[in-house]
Amino acid sequence: LFISSFQDLFGVSMVVPLMNLHIKSLGASHTVAGIIGSLYGVMQLFSSTFVGCWSDIVGRRYSLLACILLSALGYFLLGTSTTVFLFAISRVPVGIFKHTLSISKALLSDLVSERDRPLVMGRFNAASGVGFILGPVVGGYLAELEDGFYHTSFICASIFLLNAGLVWMLPWSEENAGSREHQQGNKRTGSFSAKADNDLQLKSGSNGAMASDSLFRSPWIQVTTVLKRIKEIACSNLWDIFLVRLLMSVAILLYYSNFSLALEERFGVKPLFAGYLLSYSSALGVLAGCLLGPITRLYQHNTYRILLHSSTLTCTLIFLYASALSIWMVILSSTFLAFSTTIGRTCIIDLELTIGGNEASGTLLGVGQSVTSVGRIIAPLLSGIAQEFSPCGPPGLGVGLALVAILIMNGNKQKYCSHGNVKLKNE
Repeated sequence: LFISSFQDLFGVSMVVPLMNLHIKSLGASHTVAGIIGSLYGVMQLFSSTFVGCWSDIVGRRYSLLACILLSALGYFLLGTSTTVFLFAISRVPVGIFKHTLSISKALLSDLVSERDRPLVMGRFNAASGVGFILGPVVGGYLAELEDGFYHTSFICASIFLLNAGLVWMLPWSEENAGSREHQQGNKRTGSFSAKADNDLQLKSGSNGAMASDSLFRSPWIQVTTVLKRIKEIACSNLWDIFLVRLLMSVAILLYYSNFSLALEERFGVKPLFAGYLLSYSSALGVLAGCLLGPITRLYQHNTYRILLHSSTLTCTLIFLYASALSIWMVILSSTFLAFSTTIGRTCIIDLELTIGGNEASGTLLGVGQSVTSVGRIIAPLLSGIAQEFSPCGPPGLGVGLALVAILIMNGNKQKYCSHGNVKLKNE
């Protein structure tokens, strides 16, 4: 799964930086390019919850394979796009089904114990982060060749086909046994409620049979089950977790929204320097993912405290960047922000799964992705309004949103600390 996540983002990050150049070479205006990009974001927003819930119903293997193969189809079509219409069509299967990393995280959550989950998720994010760092370099090199974009798209599609082979080769029979062992360990340590342990063991023991049976259900039954589960999440009292995720996501996006422009206006540095600084931050983010194991042991596996402290550090660092008087303060804030944001992203996912329950991990991760997509839609609008007042406006607004998230976490401390007591209403 780590290899699959590395190849996933490696392939995608080869193609994505070249897409705007390609669509403009096809004769599209800036407005048309923006509309197609926005439609992709909207499809991701609405499909992530449905696909995540669908993976809970039909099983991880079949849903992950379907998403990988349909994403490969999308990138193959992208490699044949010689008109703006074909380019737009190629984005549809990717926009709907490119949730491979979310389903992989749900699968990892099924396989490992709650105690080990932050460590494993951190390593998973580190593996995909390395792919995201290397991909643009290789893509930029391939783009220099004749018909470079088409070759790059076909290579990306081939990487997804290779990932499908890797997923097919996974020892699925061992998944169920490993899941039972970890869930029984959780029961002994009291990490989950007794009912959650029982539900998870029943699910684990019959996972293969349920997944096989689910494939032969009518599509209408599958759709009805998906909608029922989404309603259960919507009616649960997990709203504050998702609100914290939304606020922190928007705060971080506001920090990066006008990064290059703000550095040029405030300190007179060129965009090339901003690019190097962002690459440096990405590399540190990979390192942070590898350090999650020692950090969780230091905090005695208290995810809530790690999240609270990392969010407080993120808020402080964004404020430091907004009020920086020299470029060295910006470098300092970027250095530590790479650590705090990576740790915070991993911890908020772990907290969602701990409080919401592993039995709906795909649905929870899908809703979380939808929340992040809402943040990506809101952040550019807020950034544009804030920049009308000052280059420091977007990060200043981000500080305010992060403070609200910290206050929400403090106000719900008792709920976060009592793992397993907050469950969906149907339970």
